[in-house]
Order: sequence, then structure tokens, then C-alpha cells
Amino acid sequence: MNKETPSLTGTPAARPLLVVLSGLSGAGKDAVLDRLKSSGFPLEFITTATTRSRRPGEKDGVDYHFVTAAEFERMRQNGELLECARVYYHWYGVPRKPVREALRQGRDVIVRVDVQGVANIKKILPQAVFIFITTPSMADLASRLRQRNTESEQEMKVRLKAAEEELRQLPLFDYIVVNRPGEIDRAASEVKAIITAEKCRVAPREIAL
Repeated sequence: MNKETPSLTGTPAARPLLVVLSGLSGAGKDAVLDRLKSSGFPLEFITTATTRSRRPGEKDGVDYHFVTAAEFERMRQNGELLECARVYYHWYGVPRKPVREALRQGRDVIVRVDVQGVANIKKILPQAVFIFITTPSMADLASRLRQRNTESEQEMKVRLKAAEEELRQLPLFDYIVVNRPGEIDRAASEVKAIITAEKCRVAPREIAL
């Protein structure tokens, strides 16, 4: 007796995703993003705008859009930012236009935001995929911040105290990825696996922006 092959008619097509990458300051969010970029994984990487100064080795338009406080405020007032938040004395925001255009063209988008920004995006785009990047322990985080050598001892204390509060925001996220020392490839691979699994959902997420 011949068995009929199940029809695929009506199977929902994979829709473009908005992936929100966040986590502890110093946990390696930028390093994970850089590894995703270099791997050629098909994602539209959105560059965040910030009022902070460039650190050594950073490039405008690549690492961040470095803007003045006045320019950032103009962008905020004109609704040009998907979300924005003041973090450690500086403003950060995700430009809305490139996110909207990429999604309309069917491309998966990834944005990097601080934990404060996650709550804002969750309110307007609850169907986004939220991924939290963390370190194995607070001791490891403190060690990374010292090695980075970009903050004073007082600023480090502020960041470590803030990290404790950021960890309490985990319920806002869908996934957690632990970025272990020397295992950046593993962390990037886990992010890829999350995105791949999301593309296989029976009920796809629908992002309306």
C-alpha cells in the first residue's frame, strides 16, 4: 500500500528575524558580533549610535556611529532611533531606518543593545529574539574589565554593581550564551544555532516595524 507524501502546501515560510544581542558590559558582545561578521553568517548588522568617545582601534560607522550629544538628541526627537538609553554617562541608540529596510527586504537583522534597551525594544517588538551574553562568573567579568584597561577603578566598581542588576533582567530574554575565556568561536556558534532553530519554528515570529 502506497503512502502519500504529506503535502507541504501551507507550510509557513521563514520570516526575517530581529535578533537583539545584549548582556553584561565586558562579557564580549562586540567580540561575538565580530566573529559572526567574519564567519559570513547571513545577517544585517546594525551599527549603534553613541555619544561616547572612540576608544583606540575603533572606527566610526563600523564599531559605532560616534555622534555629538546635540546630534543624538536631534535623532531622538525626530524618531530616528528604535530605542535609546543612557548607560555609564553616555547615550546609545539603534537607528530605526536600516532595521526597517532590512526587515522589509527579508533579511535577518541583529542589533547590539545594553540591557536597559532590551526592555524598550520588548515593548514595541515583543517577537524579536533576545539573547543574553554573559561570563562564567562575576570574578571572570572583573578580570576582563581590568584587562580591557579602559575604565578607572571607580568606573569598574560601578560596572560590576550594575552587572548584578543586569543579571536580574534575565527573564526578559529568550536565550543565554556563556562566553567562556578563549572560546569566542563556541559563543558565536551558539548564537548561530539559536538563529537557525528560530528559522525552523512551526509558528514563525512576525516582526512588524
